[in-house]
Amino acid sequence: MKRLSLLYILILAVVGAAIVGVLQLGSSLPMPQGTPLVVQEKAVTVAGHESAFTGLMQGLLANLDHPLSHLFVQLLVIIAASRMMGMLFTRIGQPAVVGEMAAGILLGPSLFGWLAPEAFGFVFPKDTLGTLKLLSQIGVCFFMFSVGMDVNIKHLKGKAQAAVVVSHASIVIPYLLGVLLAYFLFTDLAVPGATFTAFALFMGISMSITAFPVLARILRERGLATTVLGSTAITCAAVDDVTAWSILAVVVAIAKATSLGGSALNLLLVLAFVAIMVAGVRRLLPRWLGEERLEQDEPSKGTLAAIVCIVVAAALSTEMIGIHALFGAFLAGAIMPEAHDFRHKISMRVEDFSSVLLLPLFFAFTGLRTQIGLLDDLQGWLLCLLIIVVATLGKLGGSAVAARLTGMSWRESLQLGALMNTRGLMELIALNIGYDLGILSPRLFTMLVIMALATTMLTGPLLTFFGRQGLAADNVQEPSHA
Repeated sequence: MKRLSLLYILILAVVGAAIVGVLQLGSSLPMPQGTPLVVQEKAVTVAGHESAFTGLMQGLLANLDHPLSHLFVQLLVIIAASRMMGMLFTRIGQPAVVGEMAAGILLGPSLFGWLAPEAFGFVFPKDTLGTLKLLSQIGVCFFMFSVGMDVNIKHLKGKAQAAVVVSHASIVIPYLLGVLLAYFLFTDLAVPGATFTAFALFMGISMSITAFPVLARILRERGLATTVLGSTAITCAAVDDVTAWSILAVVVAIAKATSLGGSALNLLLVLAFVAIMVAGVRRLLPRWLGEERLEQDEPSKGTLAAIVCIVVAAALSTEMIGIHALFGAFLAGAIMPEAHDFRHKISMRVEDFSSVLLLPLFFAFTGLRTQIGLLDDLQGWLLCLLIIVVATLGKLGGSAVAARLTGMSWRESLQLGALMNTRGLMELIALNIGYDLGILSPRLFTMLVIMALATTMLTGPLLTFFGRQGLAADNVQEPSHA
């Protein structure tokens, strides 16, 4: 032990002496030739300990002003706010995702920017929003990939045709009301330069979307997932998702095209891409991955890398076509192999990462675009209320009436309508697409975001209310049968 200690001290002493010797010899070397490099430094004029402390503080602040430091600050603020609001909304009977949506709005200029403009400007400077936007879009793409994996085509085929009728009624009726509403809002609330066709089609789709993931979470939390109502709602929402996003892809293709011929070409490219993914990649993917990889309890890094490459390639393809990357990600999820519960194993890894880290960034970025202060008059709030009423009547009413015509009771029909009226994150995705395309003005975008939040928050209370009303009606009718 003593010998090792002596050897250790000897090594340090010899190496230390050698370094000091080289430094001494190097100090006598001639200075290098050429133009010296100019480095700008902040001068510290305070002497002694104050000078050192001031220099340290200035260095810390300078490092904090770095783009990477700003991004870390944003991540801390956004994730903390999202988790806290999610927990708060869960305690009051709302899905956590509603709280996360609300957190995004509260972090924007509507509250944070209004109460503390200097702190808001420090956390969310304009020159850093581009990075935040890109990360949020990546999060949405992987979220849509998870949504696509939740769509079970075999399950849809095995259900009664009534579910398809209800689902499509819940799309076409609110879509019609949205187009009619667009006729009265176009002049005042559309972006200058936007065409009425694109504006009306986006207003229609904003009224028609159902948030499949939020609906499924509400059913699980209330223990309704295995009931007839829950099974019907899940099927209707799945059909609604596929149909609505297909319509939105067409709408985006039309909105981006500069001519009728360009629009037709975009649609042909979309159809060709879907055919390649469904008829080609979906059938070949199990062979590419291999039976051993599908059977593994824990997907290997190679398997995850292959899946990520497929998602990114599909998203890139639809982005190049011109219908947004998220459609490719959604379709990539829909074609994933179902054998050996492969979808669930992949979803557990993708969804946790995207929902905890990346999706809150999307909510925050949406909140930065939402300016409730733009609704600064009675007319603005009345228009916002009108949009909420029209959206609810079209979606809830259309679904309920169609369900009643297929033979469901009024109680279950109204409950199904309330579930289909859930918009949540899916609505925000569609609204951001319309905003990015220059179709929805900031004022109208704010109204539609409030509508998405309000209709999602109404789902739980309406579901309970219609359930109680149905039970009360059943209790009244019981004595007459006795």
